[in-house]
Amino acid sequence: MITRWRPGATVSITPRGPFDLRASMRFLEDFVPAGRPDAAGEPGTLRLAFPVDGCWRPAGVVARQHADGVVELEAEGESAAEACRQAERILSLDFDATAFAEAVRRDAVAARLVAASAGVRPVLFHSPYEAACWAIIGQRIRMVQAAGIKRRIADRHGARLTVDGHALSSFPAPGALRLLERPLGLPETKIKQLRVLTGAAEQGQLDAARLRALPAEVALARLRKLPGIGPFSAELILIRGVGHPDVFPRHEPRLHEEMARAYRVDAEDVDQLERIAENWRPYRSWVGFLFRAAAGRPR
Repeated sequence: MITRWRPGATVSITPRGPFDLRASMRFLEDFVPAGRPDAAGEPGTLRLAFPVDGCWRPAGVVARQHADGVVELEAEGESAAEACRQAERILSLDFDATAFAEAVRRDAVAARLVAASAGVRPVLFHSPYEAACWAIIGQRIRMVQAAGIKRRIADRHGARLTVDGHALSSFPAPGALRLLERPLGLPETKIKQLRVLTGAAEQGQLDAARLRALPAEVALARLRKLPGIGPFSAELILIRGVGHPDVFPRHEPRLHEEMARAYRVDAEDVDQLERIAENWRPYRSWVGFLFRAAAGRPR
């Protein structure tokens, strides 16, 4: 399916607290699962393509940040307004971050990290549905290999959009993903799990607003009931798909290693790491994201 750019809605957002769209773009460029090595190609302009939650129509969104800090989102198509709201969530602009630095001031390590990352906010998967699909695709294979499979799935089964003059492939909507065939490089077990996920998405079990409204423990328990979704994947979906701001991921070894280096503790002592993260409330997900985002930068 090819959908051309038809501007339909424009939303102007004054971020509550520091926000730097360029930092989000740089993160996306380096975030292998996103498959967007072009994300930071045009300073100040980010183009996105995704199926809109619920109706699953393909949509394109252009995000621009002006010199005064205001972020403008422009979307196309019948679901343009919903697409803008979804893009707002993807960029974590739907949260008030004015108290972020103050919330972590008791923790000198986290406070330095937040100060050094001014304007950086978590960048999410386009939806909890896409995050769940990535979790299954990426199990027990290298991230680069999984990203290649995800890109081929988008190219063959997703919508091809021309957004603001640029061609982008959207991850397929649930109905299209059910047509997935094995030659794309996935075993039959994963194909079956993805097909079940498409039904769960259509039934609202991966609805971001519903999951975010639940206590984190309840949301994680519900996500773990989905086929192929274990503790690590459930945390990934809730933190990086739903955008829950205050979850400590107990099953993310790479984060634990970064924390262990910073705090000079044992990376295997997850209980101790979780106690350390208590100082980050109510932004535990956000600080965890900053640790992971900073992992590749010179120390």
